[in-house]
Amino acid sequence: MPNQKNIELVENLTSKFKNSSALYFTKYTGMNVDQAASLRMNFIDNDVDFMVSKNTLTKIAAKNAGFNDMFDTILSGQIAIAYANSDPTSPARVIKDFSKENESFEVVGLYFDGNLYDPSKYKELANLPTKDVLLAKFVYALNSPMSKMASLLNASMSKLASTIKSLENKK
Repeated sequence: MPNQKNIELVENLTSKFKNSSALYFTKYTGMNVDQAASLRMNFIDNDVDFMVSKNTLTKIAAKNAGFNDMFDTILSGQIAIAYANSDPTSPARVIKDFSKENESFEVVGLYFDGNLYDPSKYKELANLPTKDVLLAKFVYALNSPMSKMASLLNASMSKLASTIKSLENKK
């Protein structure tokens, strides 16, 4: 019979599975306490939840969230999951930076946009700009033609006004 602590943990994990924009499954074997604390702080700074839980409880939570057996092949050994709360690329950047100094830390799978990907996909996501930067570029791209048109019309209007002014001065 499951104890209350495990029931609450499964409910919490189920909620994280349902509400996360991306899931990064990582193998944390060989990390010491200081490295783990540093990694957690980096994740917190980037609005990412990072949790270690028993694989059996994680599998139950994944099934409760509607993922069925999708993650069963990944959930073996010492696995921790990074749950992206808003920007799905945030965990990828944190992992990329952390992995430079800690070679034992590795991504074993990634769930993003309804699909399960192999570990190489996280490197592609890590090289993308942040969501805010992408949105700013998009807005700039939309705004740029309008700005050019406005300055062109403004220049034409000022040219017309100066031409009329010079004709008026001649008379």
